[in-house]
Amino acid sequence: MPRRIESLFIDGPAGRLEALLEEPEDQEPRHAILVCHPHPLHGGTMHNKVVYRIARGLRRAGAVVLRFNYRGVNLSAGEYDKGIGETEDARAALALLRSRYPALPFSLAGFSFGSRVILKLGCETPGPSRLIAVGFPANLSDSQTLGKCSVPRVFVVSTHDEFCAVPAMETYFAALEEPKELIWIEAPNHFFSGALDEFEDAIYRVGAE
Repeated sequence: MPRRIESLFIDGPAGRLEALLEEPEDQEPRHAILVCHPHPLHGGTMHNKVVYRIARGLRRAGAVVLRFNYRGVNLSAGEYDKGIGETEDARAALALLRSRYPALPFSLAGFSFGSRVILKLGCETPGPSRLIAVGFPANLSDSQTLGKCSVPRVFVVSTHDEFCAVPAMETYFAALEEPKELIWIEAPNHFFSGALDEFEDAIYRVGAE
């Protein structure tokens, strides 16, 4: 069965948002997952290599995946809005995904800045199956307020992440209520350099649960 890949534009709150919708290669989708990219002012796009690996791992596990560019990134209209507007962009993208696949359970995943977006949006949206936060920047003081809900949350973090020191992550994680899971990937930096295959396999296992 050929994989369906669709480039599209989503009607976002600040104008159209560039997006990419991809179905699994070898099966009908059984889950719908939105994936959010890292910080738009630091080169983050939906084609970031970690975001790509998240999407591919989840597709391997049977998910249809929607990636998109926040406002002001590449062909998306608007300009950076300090995470507030970007969360609303993600809300619009999630609404589109759910309208396309209304019968499927849905989840959210995000890398770095995107992990903050999905923890905020996912905790205030009824019904997600899981929130997958990759490279969560636990070192930032305002990160400590995020993810405090009863939605199952999975954190996937490098052991040498510049923005997520092990003690900071462990303290943050310990304060969260269940259900929750923390997965460490042995890697030298925030971007899982040299360990992207292991990282993708971990994402696949999370998606297959």
